[in-house]
Amino acid sequence: MSGTMISPELRARVRGLMTPIAVGLGRLGLSPNALTVIGFLIACIAAVAAGLQAWLAAGILVIVGGVFDLFDGALARATNQASKAGAFLDSTFDRWGEGVVYIGIAIGCQGSAFNLGAVLATAAMLSSFMVSYTRARAESLGFAPGKGMANVGLAPREVRLAILTAGLVLTGLVGTANPLLVLETWSLPFGIDLVRPWAGQVWLFWGLLLIAVLATVTTVQRIVATLRQARASER
Repeated sequence: MSGTMISPELRARVRGLMTPIAVGLGRLGLSPNALTVIGFLIACIAAVAAGLQAWLAAGILVIVGGVFDLFDGALARATNQASKAGAFLDSTFDRWGEGVVYIGIAIGCQGSAFNLGAVLATAAMLSSFMVSYTRARAESLGFAPGKGMANVGLAPREVRLAILTAGLVLTGLVGTANPLLVLETWSLPFGIDLVRPWAGQVWLFWGLLLIAVLATVTTVQRIVATLRQARASER
């Protein structure tokens, strides 16, 4: 299985780096499930920041929440507390938190009259959810056992978080500067401008668009991989 930007080796290396920190949090009395909930709450705060158009704060919180989310699994493995219930909660709160952040971004875009940004945030959320759904459904039917489906596709969750963080942080830092002035002349029907320089939101535009496209490609890759396995099992 190939086509992913995050190799299994890199995943294992990152998990190894997270383990000492996770164990330290465990010594403070935090359980893996508590870390899962804390990561979700950070995502909710990021969503509020995005809704208030505090793009830099939102970007920082998104990446902090994404990194923090690694701790629950690392702690569960290090302390032999891994369980199906914990894995279920982790996946559920991951998707919930991701959706909440995109809703916050859509609200922030609407508040700044960046209507296309709200549309792209919705598209990015939908395509991201499809990436997760295709993996969950394929694995529930016995395809790509273990976490094999996580290694299929260009944009797993880690890649999407990195792109989203970059878009939010750059939007917060650049301010009113627009490095792609030529795009200001492009317009869509119904009076919607393709890109305008509101608070440097061109970066958010490209980030959301890239996530929507790459997540859609990843969904297709996972569908193809699953169908290939299905045909191979029928031979």
